[in-house]
Amino acid sequence: MRIAIDGPAGAGKSTVAKLLASRLGYAYLDTGALYRALTLAALKNGLLNDRNSLVQLASSQEITVTSTSNCQRVFLNGEDVTEAIRTPEVSCATSLVARIPEVRELVTAKIRELAQGGRIVVEGRDIGTVVLPDAERKFYLTASLEERARRHFREAQKRGFTLSWEEQLRQIEVRDRQDSSREVAPLKPAPDAIIVDTTDKTPDEVVEIMLRHLEGSL
Repeated sequence: MRIAIDGPAGAGKSTVAKLLASRLGYAYLDTGALYRALTLAALKNGLLNDRNSLVQLASSQEITVTSTSNCQRVFLNGEDVTEAIRTPEVSCATSLVARIPEVRELVTAKIRELAQGGRIVVEGRDIGTVVLPDAERKFYLTASLEERARRHFREAQKRGFTLSWEEQLRQIEVRDRQDSSREVAPLKPAPDAIIVDTTDKTPDEVVEIMLRHLEGSL
């Protein structure tokens, strides 16, 4: 089975997807990490605002992923960038790279290649709608804007980044707007996705809800 999990920033996709994969003994794939890796390369090369150069850059980068049920490492041209792609600078700029159709085509092909063996939980923004529309099960996680910003704020503090609450809230609002308004593969639930509001729920509670929906399908 391929399980697709979509939703906006801060909805808890990564945490829940890792837990669900661990419970099922499946592999785990955070597709946003692929876009983040390309964004990191664009920032390093000063190409963030040059669309044609971005497309060329994306086609020339070698991105590899090693994944287990609860851990994923991302390599860009052989360099482990797992931590480097989680900076606020990369987070804020990723939507600018991900909205380019040619870049999305490259990343989509890579994701489908990684997921073709099944027994995998894949999380992102357009997995159930575009990347794996025939996934056996689809979930869409959401939460209030304030709760999602709060989660990112706590995560940034843990990583040693000093963003103000106001700036964190603004970044989430910007990412929501960029993700939902892009012309190609905008963020939205798949018609057959099960929507779960995670605002007042712990990750374990969300996973239990998902497992109940999956009963009889495994």
